[in-house]
Amino acid sequence: MIIISSLKKEPYAVEENVRDINIREFFEVIKRRFWIVLLVIVIATSAGYYYSTLNESPLYQTSTRVIVETDNNYMSTLMVMIKDPIIMENVKEELALSRSPESIAGQIDVTRIDESQVIMISVVDQDPKTAMDIANSTAKSFKSEAGKILEFNDVQLLSEAKENNVPINQKNQNRTVAITFIFGLIIGIGLVFILDSLDETVDKEHQVEEILGVPVIGVISNTKTKKRVSTKKNSQQDMEVRGEKVGYSK
Repeated sequence: MIIISSLKKEPYAVEENVRDINIREFFEVIKRRFWIVLLVIVIATSAGYYYSTLNESPLYQTSTRVIVETDNNYMSTLMVMIKDPIIMENVKEELALSRSPESIAGQIDVTRIDESQVIMISVVDQDPKTAMDIANSTAKSFKSEAGKILEFNDVQLLSEAKENNVPINQKNQNRTVAITFIFGLIIGIGLVFILDSLDETVDKEHQVEEILGVPVIGVISNTKTKKRVSTKKNSQQDMEVRGEKVGYSK
């Protein structure tokens, strides 16, 4: 490509070394090295996925419900009793768990549903079956100990806990992957523009303007190769025509 430049600056230039942002050129720079952006995204996203998988164990939650027929004042006392060490020790022995009663109590959350007589006992564990067993064992032990210690027999099991195989912290893992994807996209695009700025090849009109300090007034495409191909084709056609003439004369 041959570029013709003028030695005189045009009056329409407002400021030296200032030009409008070319959106098309922006995308062309990314398009030329898009494989770099894609590679950085794949590496960053994969790293985020493996990091979240190795450093964040999946947690499973399940719950059981019991009905306690009492007034509001006594309800608070019974709710506190659910996580009492006596009940937690019964759960530990029944399920043959190696963890302490205090550790088991830390896995349990007791809540009252809408100021009703229904209490929900929720359990979180790394194993979904263990979470289910702890919830059901806690509810049964609570019903038994409430009758023994407090002589309160108005506790009914409403619904048993079921095994839940969907991790409750899956959203955190997905968020980590999404963050690393965006991070990889930003880093990839930034790396592409850094490499483009280090490329000293002159292939744009504005680059000539910046180097010479004069505006480009015309561009002439390189037609040397086209002329060479066209001349070669014409020579072949002439040879074929001449051959036919010689054959005709014979």
